[in-house]
Amino acid sequence: MNYEPARSRGSPDLAANAPGAQERRTGAIRIANVVKIYGSEGAGIRAVDDCTFDVPAGKITVVVGPSGCGKTTLLNAIAGFHSISSGTIYLDDTLLCGPGRPQADPGPDRIVVFQNGALFPWKTIIDNVSFGPIVQGRLTRKESIEKARFMLAESGLRNLESNYPGEISSGMRRRVEIARALMNDPKVLLLDEPYRALDSLTKSVMHEALLETFDRNQVTIFFITHDLEEAIFLGDHVVIMTTRPCRPKKILTVDIPHPRDYSILTAKRFREYLDETVEAVHEEALKAFAAGERER
Repeated sequence: MNYEPARSRGSPDLAANAPGAQERRTGAIRIANVVKIYGSEGAGIRAVDDCTFDVPAGKITVVVGPSGCGKTTLLNAIAGFHSISSGTIYLDDTLLCGPGRPQADPGPDRIVVFQNGALFPWKTIIDNVSFGPIVQGRLTRKESIEKARFMLAESGLRNLESNYPGEISSGMRRRVEIARALMNDPKVLLLDEPYRALDSLTKSVMHEALLETFDRNQVTIFFITHDLEEAIFLGDHVVIMTTRPCRPKKILTVDIPHPRDYSILTAKRFREYLDETVEAVHEEALKAFAAGERER
C-alpha cells in the first residue's frame, strides 16, 4: 500500500486517491417512523416519536433541537448503542434495526466521535490512529501505520506522530479522533457535539478542518449540535427537531456550495438560513421550558 498525501483541498486527485474513497459513495440512512420509549409503555419516557427523515449519502446532515429532545438517542440507535421501540433504520439497503431486531449491531461502517473524546492516553498519536484496523485484523501493523501516516498528514498532523494525547491541544485531539475514525473507511461518521468544549477561535479552525476532511473523503456525516451557526456553516441539510418526544419540525437544505470558508458567515443567504433556524428552535425551546415548569 502506498498512500500519498494529496496536494490541495478538494482536488480530483485527492478524492480519487484517498483510502476507501470509492466505498464512501454509499452511506445513506433512512429513519422511518422510529419510536423510542425508555421504561415500560405505560409509564415510560417517550424520547423519540414517529421520527422519519433521510440522511443522504456523501452529505453532512446536522441535527439541532432543544436539550434533552432525543437527538443523541437517535444517534445511539444508528450506532447500535441503544434499541428502538418501533420503526426502522436502514443503512443503504441493509436493515440496522426494526421489527424483530430492536438494536443494531455496532460496526466499522458507522463510527462515533464522542463529545468527551476516547483516545488512549498511554498510546502515541500514530498508535492511537493505527490501532483499530490492527485489532480487527483488517490490516497488518505495517499497513496500518502507513495508512495512519497518510491520514495524519492529510489532517495537518504529520509532526505529531510521536506525541501523546496529553501533549497536544484539545482541538488537535479532535482532529486525531476524526482521522482515527476514517481509518476504518466508514460509510457514516456519527459526531455527537464534538466541538462543544472548544473555545470559539479553536472551534472555527476545527470547522474548516472538518470541511476539508469532508471535501477529501465525501463520507456521510451525521452531526449533532446545539450551535445553530455551526449547523448552517457545516450542514448540507439541517434537521430541526421538536422538543421531546423528538421528531423533525423542519428540514432545511443549505444550498451554499463547497468548499466553504468563514467568509460565508456574512452572506445574506447564510443569515437567512440562520434566522429561520433560530426561530424554529426557539419555538421548541419555549415549549420545552413550559413543559418543565408544568412538571414541577
